[in-house]
Amino acid sequence: MAINKIAMLGAGTMGQGIAWALAAVGKKVVLYDIKQEFVDRAIAAIGKSLAKAEERGKAAPGTKDTVISNITGTVNFDDLKDVDFVIEAVFENMEVKKDIYTKLDALLAPEVIIATNTSSLSITEIAAITKRADKVVGMHFFNPANVMKLVEVIPALQTSEETVQKVIDLSVEIGKKPVKVKEGPGFVVNRILVPTINEGCFILYEGLATAEDIDTAMKLGAGWPMGPLTLCDLVGGDIALAVMNTLYDETGDPKYRPSGLLKQYVRAGWLGMKTKKGFFNY
Repeated sequence: MAINKIAMLGAGTMGQGIAWALAAVGKKVVLYDIKQEFVDRAIAAIGKSLAKAEERGKAAPGTKDTVISNITGTVNFDDLKDVDFVIEAVFENMEVKKDIYTKLDALLAPEVIIATNTSSLSITEIAAITKRADKVVGMHFFNPANVMKLVEVIPALQTSEETVQKVIDLSVEIGKKPVKVKEGPGFVVNRILVPTINEGCFILYEGLATAEDIDTAMKLGAGWPMGPLTLCDLVGGDIALAVMNTLYDETGDPKYRPSGLLKQYVRAGWLGMKTKKGFFNY
């Protein structure tokens, strides 16, 4: 079955970027969220960014209109029933995801693949509550999803090879570089990256260096394009903490113990760029 119409569940930062990437190559995207304001904000943000790109000569004239015309926003779950493929990027909570997948399973045609953008949760556990476990798979994009090339393709224990290949093919079709990863907490990138963010938090808390100097050290000493604390602000402190908690809970390894400072920032609502305040102000 050709994949032409794709449901994008979740109009947050990741959903917005993924919808943009899909629409940019001509896919018809149904962008769903629980509130109309979330959907409208996401589509407006895509349009604004593309308008700026056209003004600066970084996008061909008419790109904005073409991309936006391929995205339809909705808060009506039934509007997803005739899609060819689903990508889910809702709140990173297992119970929330299970509720969504139960509804999707009942709504969609039996051949439709459901891909989750989870950054750390068990895809095998998600797949198990559906009647299409062989068609549930991880498709993990990176922020900003319209720019970043990597997609981690993660089969659940039950996922068929046919499903995996379709996700790999779709990833290539939208200009991404897919890598196949076995299921495990944090997969590959977050398994390595989030503990470095966490260690940056420990270093800051211990007063070994300022936030600015920690980031400068990693940029100039390790060749990182941005420091770990800026990266945490970009990803969102709540997301980074959720991944650390999953790594710690799943492995029981004390090296994944979340920094108390990171916990404090999340409790304060200092989540980074999306709240205008994190380790730095925006």
